[in-house]
Amino acid sequence: MSLDLDARATPRIAGGFGDRALTSAIVAALVICGLYVGREIFVPIALAVLLSFVLAPLVDILERWHSPRAASVPLVVVLAFVALFALGSLIANEVRHLAEGLPRYQQTMQQKIQSLRALTATGPLDRAADILQNLGKEINVPQGQPPSPSAATSPPSKTPGEVEPIPVQVRPPPQSALENISALITPLLHPLATVGVVIVFVVFILFQREDLRNRLIKLAGSNDLQSATAAIDDAAGRLSRLFLMQVALNTSFGVIVAIGLLVIGVPSAILWGILAAIMRFVPYVGVFIAAFFPLTLAVAVDPGWSMLLWSGALILLTELVIGQVFEPLLVGHSSGLSPVAVVASATFWTALWGPIGLVLATPLTICLVVLGRHVEHLRFLDILLGDRPALSPPELFYQRMLASDPEEAVDTAEKLLKERSLAEYYETVALKGLMLAQADLRRGRLSPDRMAEIRDSVTEVIDGLASESDDAPEGDDTKDAEAAEEAGVTADAPMPELPFVIREGLPPDWQAECPVLCVAERSDLDEAAAMLLAQILSKHGLGARAARKEETSSSGIFRLDASGVMLVCLSTLDDGSPAHTRHLVRKLRRKMPRAHILVCCWGRTNSAMTRHDLKADAVADTLGEAAAHCLSLVEQTGIPDDGVVPRVASGSADSAAAAG
Repeated sequence: MSLDLDARATPRIAGGFGDRALTSAIVAALVICGLYVGREIFVPIALAVLLSFVLAPLVDILERWHSPRAASVPLVVVLAFVALFALGSLIANEVRHLAEGLPRYQQTMQQKIQSLRALTATGPLDRAADILQNLGKEINVPQGQPPSPSAATSPPSKTPGEVEPIPVQVRPPPQSALENISALITPLLHPLATVGVVIVFVVFILFQREDLRNRLIKLAGSNDLQSATAAIDDAAGRLSRLFLMQVALNTSFGVIVAIGLLVIGVPSAILWGILAAIMRFVPYVGVFIAAFFPLTLAVAVDPGWSMLLWSGALILLTELVIGQVFEPLLVGHSSGLSPVAVVASATFWTALWGPIGLVLATPLTICLVVLGRHVEHLRFLDILLGDRPALSPPELFYQRMLASDPEEAVDTAEKLLKERSLAEYYETVALKGLMLAQADLRRGRLSPDRMAEIRDSVTEVIDGLASESDDAPEGDDTKDAEAAEEAGVTADAPMPELPFVIREGLPPDWQAECPVLCVAERSDLDEAAAMLLAQILSKHGLGARAARKEETSSSGIFRLDASGVMLVCLSTLDDGSPAHTRHLVRKLRRKMPRAHILVCCWGRTNSAMTRHDLKADAVADTLGEAAAHCLSLVEQTGIPDDGVVPRVASGSADSAAAAG
């Protein structure tokens, strides 16, 4: 009966997933169709919303100067649109002057074309083209005797008495003054209507910002005010900052290009500067599109090639300086979008809304990414379009271990070690990756063979990082906390500063080759975690080795080499069975009665895993805490002052004393 129920349940689950996918696809198709069909309405609204992000800070400045909003909003809007209309009239004037001067450049272009043609006049391509042209003429000759050239070119003879037809011309009646005015105004009605709608929406948005924010929060879900508020604040802050900085940078780019082209002598330099500033809003290709027109005009104006070279160098150097120096400082290294998302969004919005969509593609996609970061059901947008890594460093570490690719894990580790110490990397990346593996093991998704492969891969990673020191990297105090949080490498607690010991200065019992023995409780994952701790202790001058999990089994513990062991670190990733851990502690106590036993319960969540319940000398939850306890325990045994570099973490000795 149960098998029949399971057989009937499986299609329902698959069908439910298929229904959800079909519903999502239908909704997405309807939204895209709505955006395309209603572009006459949505384009002005989108322009108004984005323009309000630029004007809102100016309104806030006037309000801080005790100007009422009823006066601040109209003043800012009027000034903004007056500036836009002035810019439009300047562009129209420059275009008119350019059109008037184009005939003067025709002779220069003809001379350059003739010179280029002379260079290739006797080339093999021209000879091949002449041969193909002659063959084409022969093929197109009709059958029979071809007409003579004189007959082909002579006009037809007229018969006597034939009357030549009189040509007739149909001319429309002259238009009235009203028709002339209508013909002049009709092409301007649509742009003027769009501008009017934009002005109305901008004024409305600036007046009702708080009310619109509250309504959006209500739509997003008043039950989760924190997420809705964070999403709106993030979108508003990021877009406002992005637009203001982009407007400033693009304006600077256009001014520099215009002045440079004016000095070089390119006609209509102001027009090309304005075009460069506008097209720079288009990612990646905007600058090249803007550079095409002045470079083409430079070829037409200058009989030589110097104007073309100077103009190209000016645009290229200006873009490199602004894009690679000032833009990362003012805007940041990224707008939050991946390069693929920028290109895909530009293609998508251009297909929907034309040239306006190309300019609005980046800000609209940023809004979608922000929604994906704060709304759980839209998380796929952040994964598809965002610039954050799809896998966090712990997930990437675990995935590389599953794929038996420790080389890539070592390369990633070397990059992260430029900003954090080796112990921090093991704590925040490797150990958390092993915790993910332990979660899969708890769900029954890891076989013993896969765990052995993961352990072997971790061993190769440890060997690959054997030459790395555990010193704090330079500039450690200036690490970008936000970047670290987005990368997923933040620790749950600050990593304690670990001291470095000198083996020759240690007490005789601790001068053995391996006075610390790191043992695994039961699995290969526990053994991999034990190897991480053993390497960190060795980096700090305390000899340590990791025992294989077979050496702690019921039959193998009698063959365990315990000579010279003063400290046993029991590594376990499973805190669900304190009885098993307690039993192993007892066996280790009988095997090594003089040794200090530390239970390293990585990521402990079970409150029963305490040193009293486990009959251990101390319990540690993190790699940093375990290493600090081991090193402070050595200090407590009475080593000389010159045996430890004076960089002991505050609280380490106190925790060791409390544990003892």
